[in-house]
Amino acid sequence: MGFGHRVYKTYDPRAKIIRKICHEILKGHDGGEKIQTMLDVAMKLEKKALDDDYFKSRNLYPNVDFYLGLIFLAMGILLNMFTVIFAMSRTIGWISQWNEMMTDSQCLIGRPRQLYTGKELRKYKPVNER
Repeated sequence: MGFGHRVYKTYDPRAKIIRKICHEILKGHDGGEKIQTMLDVAMKLEKKALDDDYFKSRNLYPNVDFYLGLIFLAMGILLNMFTVIFAMSRTIGWISQWNEMMTDSQCLIGRPRQLYTGKELRKYKPVNER
């Protein structure tokens, strides 16, 4: 995670924007040496990857998540919460795509296919009665 994107075969335009924001945030951030060291390492990694034939031949460029990870660290978000936050930010897109797919009669292919096979209606007690 952090390099490449299925849709963008060149540099992700969103990554250019978030890269600039990342630098602005971390430049004035008082997170100490650890954050600055991580930013330095990330920028060296980015430069190496952009100069490397393996990455160039496969059109692998830093994506939004590459820079967001640094911003999350600067915000004090724990590493084990990154996946949760990345998923939360994508949930509305996933739901919208699924809804679009389900309502489009011309949609012949949809991956992944979701079929809920559980109970349609469950009885429950309202919270104030529990």
